Amino acid sequence: MQPRLCSSFFRWAADSPNRPALEVGDTTLTYGALARSASAIAATLLEHAHENGPPLTGVLAHRSPTAFAAILGVLARGHGYVPLNPAFPPARNRAMLEQAGCEALIVDAGAASSLRSLLEGLDRELVLIFPDQGVAGRARDWAPHHVVGVSELGGEAPEAALIEPSDPAYLLFTSGSTGIPKGVAVSHANVRAFLDEVAERYDFTEDDRFSQTFNLTFDLSVFDMFAAWESGACVCCPSDKDLLNPAGFIRRSGLTVWFSVPSIALFMKQLRSLKASSFPTLRWSLFCGEALPVEAARSWLEAAPGSTLENLYGPTEATIACTVYRWDPVRSDGESELGLVPIGHPLGAMSTLVVGDDLREARLGEAGELLLSGPQVVEGYWNDDETTSRAFVSIDGRCYYRTGDRVRRATAGGPLRYLGRSDNQIKVLGHRVELGEVEAAIRDETGVDAVVAVGWPPSPSGASGIAAFVADERVNPAALTAALARRLPGYMVPREVRLLPELPVNANGKWDRGALIRLLDEG
Repeated sequence: MQPRLCSSFFRWAADSPNRPALEVGDTTLTYGALARSASAIAATLLEHAHENGPPLTGVLAHRSPTAFAAILGVLARGHGYVPLNPAFPPARNRAMLEQAGCEALIVDAGAASSLRSLLEGLDRELVLIFPDQGVAGRARDWAPHHVVGVSELGGEAPEAALIEPSDPAYLLFTSGSTGIPKGVAVSHANVRAFLDEVAERYDFTEDDRFSQTFNLTFDLSVFDMFAAWESGACVCCPSDKDLLNPAGFIRRSGLTVWFSVPSIALFMKQLRSLKASSFPTLRWSLFCGEALPVEAARSWLEAAPGSTLENLYGPTEATIACTVYRWDPVRSDGESELGLVPIGHPLGAMSTLVVGDDLREARLGEAGELLLSGPQVVEGYWNDDETTSRAFVSIDGRCYYRTGDRVRRATAGGPLRYLGRSDNQIKVLGHRVELGEVEAAIRDETGVDAVVAVGWPPSPSGASGIAAFVADERVNPAALTAALARRLPGYMVPREVRLLPELPVNANGKWDRGALIRLLDEG
C-alpha cells in the first residue's frame, strides 16, 4: 500500500493542530481546523457518493478555504481530485467532468453561480456538495442531482482509506490539439517520487511560508500545497488583488518560499518592484512552467539576495518538475543560451534522452526533442489509447514521454539548455527558424523580457514571415527592425512588431500565444 498524498498533513494536524496551515486573504486556518473541514467532506463523500464510477471526485472552486479543504477531503476519502476552474467556459468544465466520470462534485460559494450552466446536458446524476452554503429549500433548483449543504455534512472522520500506488491522486486536463482536453491521471506513486526528492533537495521546515500563485487546475499548485504540508509549513494564497502587487504580498506575508511562472517575475520587473533587497525573508526562489529569461533571474536575485534561485522544468505528464537548475552567478551566464536559464539535470531517478526526428539519440551538444522516463512519468492519457500511443514511446525497452520541447544535449556534465517548443521551430520560406532565437535577439536589443514571436502569416509549409509582440510601448518598431536586420537573416526579421502594455497570459499564467495570433487575425 502507498501513503496517501494527504497523510503528512493529517499527521501534522494530529500532532500540532494549532499551527497555521493555510492563509487565504484575511482568513487563517490551523492544521486542526482545516483537518476538521476536510474530514467532514471525506465523511460526506463516504456516506453519499456512489461506488460505480472511477475513484475520482470533482472540485469546482477557486483557491478558497473550501477549495483546499475539498482537495484534502477527497484524498482522505481515498479518491483522486479533479479540479475545475469556475472561470473556464462551462462546456469545457462539463467535458472534463464527463471524461473523469465523477459521481460527486464539491462546489464552493464563489463557484455556485457557474454551476447551472455546467450541469446543462450532463448525462449523469451527481452528488453536489456545498461545504460552505446552506441548501434548505433549494433541492428543486438542482434536480435531478442530490444536494448536500453545510448543515448535512458528515460528522466523524472516516478511517484512513487504503490505496494502491497506482491509484490516481489527481486528474488534470491539458489542452489537446483536437480541441478536446487530454486527461492526465497522476498517481500517488508519481507524486510521492517527486515529493521525496523535494524533501531531500530543500530544507523546508515547519517555519516556512509558501506562496500559492497557481490555479488549482495547474499541477504546480500541488507543489505549493503538499511540499508545505509535508513539512508542517503554511500555504499563503494571494487574492486576485494581491497578484496585481506580488511584491507587496511577499513582504506582507513574510514568505520564505516563492514559486511561480516566470511571467510573474517579468511583470514585477516591468512594475519596477524588484528593488534591491526588497524580499529579505525569501530562502528559496523557484520558477517553473515556461522559459526563465536570464535577466529576470538576475533582477529577482537583486530583490532576494538571501535566496537560492532554481529553474525547474517538467510537463504535467512527468509530475510537476523533473529537471532542475540552480543559478550560479559565476558560471550560469556561460551555461545559458538564447538568453534563457538552462533547465539543468534530471531530478532523482528521472532520466532524459535527447533525440532527433528519427528518435535516435542526438550527439553531445546537438539540439533535439527531450524525452523523459522514470517514476514520475504517468502511464498515459486518461481513457485515450490513441493519444497515448503517439506521446509515449518505447526505446531500448524503456518507456519515454515525448515532451515536444527542444533542448540542447548536455556536454561534459553541463546542463540541458531549453530552446523552445518543437512547434515553435517553424519554416519560413523554406528556412528552419527557432522562434526562441528571434525572441532572444529582441530581448537583447530592447532590454524587454516580455517578448513573443510567432510565425505569421501562415502558409502551407509553415509561415510566410514572423510577427513579434513586445510588452513595452516605448520601443521604436522601426529602429528595432533595423537593428534586427543587422544581426539576423532577412527571413528571420519580423515583418510586424506590435507593442502592448503587457502580454496576455492564459489561466496558468503563461504567455497566451493563441490570443496573440487572434490579434493578428483581427488585423
